[in-house]
Amino acid sequence: MPHRIRLFGLFIALLAVTPSSLRAQEKPTRQQKVLADREKVLAEGFWIYNDLDRGLAEARQTGRPLLVALRCLPCEQCVKLDEELIEQHAEVRPLLDQFVRVRLVAANNLDLRLFQFDTDQSFAVFFLNAEGTIYGRFGTRSDQIQWADDVSIEGLARAMEGALELHRLPAAERGNLVGKRGPAPEFSTPHEFPKFREKYTAQLQYEGNVVQSCIHCHMIGDAQRQAARDGGGILPEELLFPHPHPRAVGLTLDPQTRGTVRRVAEGSAASRAGLQPGDELRRLNNQPILSMADVQWVLHRIPAGGGRVTVQLLRGGESKAITLELPRHWRRADDIAWRASSWELRRMAVGGLYFKELDDAQREKLGLPADRTGLYLQHAGKYAPHDQGHKAGFLEGDLLVRFAGQTFRRETDLLRYALNEIPVGDSVEVEVERKGTSHTFRLEMRR
Repeated sequence: MPHRIRLFGLFIALLAVTPSSLRAQEKPTRQQKVLADREKVLAEGFWIYNDLDRGLAEARQTGRPLLVALRCLPCEQCVKLDEELIEQHAEVRPLLDQFVRVRLVAANNLDLRLFQFDTDQSFAVFFLNAEGTIYGRFGTRSDQIQWADDVSIEGLARAMEGALELHRLPAAERGNLVGKRGPAPEFSTPHEFPKFREKYTAQLQYEGNVVQSCIHCHMIGDAQRQAARDGGGILPEELLFPHPHPRAVGLTLDPQTRGTVRRVAEGSAASRAGLQPGDELRRLNNQPILSMADVQWVLHRIPAGGGRVTVQLLRGGESKAITLELPRHWRRADDIAWRASSWELRRMAVGGLYFKELDDAQREKLGLPADRTGLYLQHAGKYAPHDQGHKAGFLEGDLLVRFAGQTFRRETDLLRYALNEIPVGDSVEVEVERKGTSHTFRLEMRR
């Protein structure tokens, strides 16, 4: 009988679907999503919506730490994790209740002296106190869509626990956390960047087109790199490879922990330092580790020319200290092709062409030998200013043979070479293979 009742209820619901109700159920626009999200969060009152000053005042009044989530809408990439957080997941709700919770939904007026993070994230969390002391960060990403290898709800809970522990320490013992803020940037807020001054203001325009009035986080990195490109063409590796993933030094961490090593790549800097699976990273350069994002924060401060990271860890319950030596150009081992900001790099370097590494399935589809390495063209931009490659004659499916006489296994390496080895304004010869036939085109390095 219950089964029949459910079927009857479904039948009644279907009868209620009219043409007008179907139109009402059409996929909402970005504008509608943003406004509906704002209305929902304000009505629930669990989060302080887009008002950091109010959050700081409440933290001063209550003595609680702040949890500030940088999360715009709509951004679908980390939506699953965000829903688990916003909907008060059972594991984190008791922890959330111990924080003043602030949700910032746009980067326009974000204080970059305080909030320094990997701007290619679509979901980032800061833990801090009312005086602006940063306890730690959460939010890591190494793929355009997949996120489960980098973040988890369990990892968020562990990071929150760590932040609460630091908040309970006497003020004198929190002194070493000053390093988690880093040096002051050239521009204190994103809307001050030359790239944004004429188009954006400090605040979102809720009375107009709120979507178009928003500076997204990844656009901050775009502005920084554009300023460097305009200023001389060369993109320092600190800008080209920001907040390197731990895999750049040979570490794969468990996203359900604060910083437990899952794997160590053979022959890597981490392997040479003696790091082992199961090691629990506690401090790097004396900075407490609350999550993988904190590891990236410390790595981000190490110059591209190389440097040292002091590592304090637990191994089998015993405390150990080791030194991680990073060689010159160590950042180049990182991957930047997944980043949203890489589209601007492709415009500058390869005319809006998007190359992917050949995998076994692609080789089989193209009838290539198993040892054939290199890149194939997955997408060519069709609209200005990302359409130079398309206009030059490149076609999706082309196999890259040589770029300026060089061969490449990764798109990241191709972008780095094109951006920093070939002057702006120069054109290069690019050879591709198309259905067994060689074709040669030219691309200009753009500003």
